[in-house]
Amino acid sequence: MSLITADSEKFLKTYLDNASPTGFEAPGQKLWLNYIDPYIDEWHLDNYGTAYGIINPGTGYKVVIEGHADEISWFVNFITDEGFIHVIRNGGSDHQIAPSKRVNIHTKKGIVKGVFGWPAIHTRTAESKLTPKAGNIFIDVGAKDKKEVEKMNIHVGCVITYEDEFMTLNDRYYVGRALDNRMGGFCIAEVARLIKENNVKLPYSLYVVNSVQEEIGLRGAQMIADTIQPNVAIVTDVTHDSNTPLVEKKRIGDVKCGDGPSVTYAPAVHNKLLEMIIDTAKENKISVQREAASRSTGTDTDAFAYSNGGVPSALISLPLRYMHTTVEMAHKSDVKNVIKLIYETLLKIEHGQSFKYF
Repeated sequence: MSLITADSEKFLKTYLDNASPTGFEAPGQKLWLNYIDPYIDEWHLDNYGTAYGIINPGTGYKVVIEGHADEISWFVNFITDEGFIHVIRNGGSDHQIAPSKRVNIHTKKGIVKGVFGWPAIHTRTAESKLTPKAGNIFIDVGAKDKKEVEKMNIHVGCVITYEDEFMTLNDRYYVGRALDNRMGGFCIAEVARLIKENNVKLPYSLYVVNSVQEEIGLRGAQMIADTIQPNVAIVTDVTHDSNTPLVEKKRIGDVKCGDGPSVTYAPAVHNKLLEMIIDTAKENKISVQREAASRSTGTDTDAFAYSNGGVPSALISLPLRYMHTTVEMAHKSDVKNVIKLIYETLLKIEHGQSFKYF
């Protein structure tokens, strides 16, 4: 059973390199649907762009596996008379990594290149305490004034993404922007492929869901949970690798890239479904890590769990270094084991299965 193939990795590069900012996910959703189309029976799209494929539709018992499609980005917010562009966040974009980054400004006429400028070190004094903030970073497109910027079809509301692309580091890590969480969309797509290639006959209807707008509050998952009304939901997203410098394990938890998927204990996570996932991992010799969430998981798990009167939901996370930067890193073995753990868990769920505690 090939958890990731050469064709899979080719798709992964194309998928990650494509921009998919929150609210503007459609081009990425087209790529994703085109990839999973041979492995599903039908697909659908909701009004805001959440895409999902169905395997074995119409059984009356619906299981969801889900990732989210959107990536953090910026919006053009103000253009100065001198032709510099000030921005606001679209999702949890990190202002501290912005200076000197190259960007793509998305317009109706195509991409306009720009850079986040920053005063040279020679011009800054210790007394100034000048540090990057959301309110002082700016983009330079080489324009002489505001009118020239506007002639480039740039206007308030244009979305901005970094141009950084996918690479493999030391033949061990996948690296790039937006692994959070298009890597989740990749994992569930691979699960669909394995089900097809292994001729698995599921006793229920499987919904393979790639939700939009997670980065601004789980909005796509909220909408699609109401549409599908699933009986069970397994969500995959990323979590923090706390074994890099400057990260406090006592506060974040102890999770490490290469040590396997992480499972989360939280009020939204259904204990019986979580037990099934952990038992599945043991039976298949998949190492898992554990973490806890105080109130909410901060992932689409919460949206599914609290929808439709309550849906048994669980979270399987991919350890990630440097989240919300352009060099997010995920270990290849962890990606494979997220795929395997979801796949093997699906084989244990029965039609009509109840997850009530008693």
